[in-house]
Amino acid sequence: MLGGLAEAAGEEHEVVAFAPVSMRARGRLEEALNGIPVERRLISLPPSAHAWRTLWSRSGLLPVERFAGALDVFHFSDWMYPPQRGGLRTTTIYDLIPLRFPEWVHPRTRAINLRKYRHAAKTCDLIAAISSYTADDIVERLQYPRERIVVANPGVDDRFRPEGPSREGDYVLMLAPDDPRKNHAGLAAAVKLLRVRRPELRLLAPPLIADDELPALYRGAAVFAYPTFFEGFGIPVLEAMASGTPVVASSHPSLDEACGEAAIRADPKSPEAIASGIERALDERDALVPRGLEHAQRFTWRACGEAHLHGFDTVL
Repeated sequence: MLGGLAEAAGEEHEVVAFAPVSMRARGRLEEALNGIPVERRLISLPPSAHAWRTLWSRSGLLPVERFAGALDVFHFSDWMYPPQRGGLRTTTIYDLIPLRFPEWVHPRTRAINLRKYRHAAKTCDLIAAISSYTADDIVERLQYPRERIVVANPGVDDRFRPEGPSREGDYVLMLAPDDPRKNHAGLAAAVKLLRVRRPELRLLAPPLIADDELPALYRGAAVFAYPTFFEGFGIPVLEAMASGTPVVASSHPSLDEACGEAAIRADPKSPEAIASGIERALDERDALVPRGLEHAQRFTWRACGEAHLHGFDTVL
């Protein structure tokens, strides 16, 4: 999002990346910012950086301008929401899963997010939602005005493309199998129901996959399956499409924008429906792949940045 915002801002706006982080995390943050044309104002904190950020956010003391300088817009993250003297106050909400489905998250994660939701609804001039579904959820569950929400869909990184190395084998790919929301059990049951062709089921946890390995895994898959029960948006669907892989995705409406008309949809509660979707995707690969490539091209990080800037300008 930050890279897209900087690209959309061009020479017209000044973008500053501000973060108080631990010394251990600072190196990773510096590396992540490489190539993004923003001014960096990074503050090194003791190892207990999270505790310091939490204390700052909850105390309401010391406005962010003391450290980041004068600003017109302050867009804060999930885990930190310090006070400010002036300017527009905005944030991003990715989903309301900790509020809607507390059983899927750690109690600490839920507590942190609920505080952030309440704070955002009370203090923000604008909220960015990553999908129209999430925007509607924010209106309904946080009682926040719809006219002060901008929908800024995520983009697809350039590394996800059909060209390039791919993993060998005949397999159905699924990510994050340890997350109960992703419905690993339903997919595993579905694969056993396949009648004519039964690809191997490969379950992968994204934190354990190197950045340059994931595109190859997408490219090599016979089908990418995403029978999740709920999403804020569902960006792996687009990553798989951009890599030239047919997608079977949950029919839950939270994935409508990510899927468009380019994925096979299936009831995530029905292994039979998921199995039927996989068989269709295998049979209709030649039609699904170009449709998916065309759909994924509509989602860029620059467009995400432009949506944020439009929201800022509108509220200002």
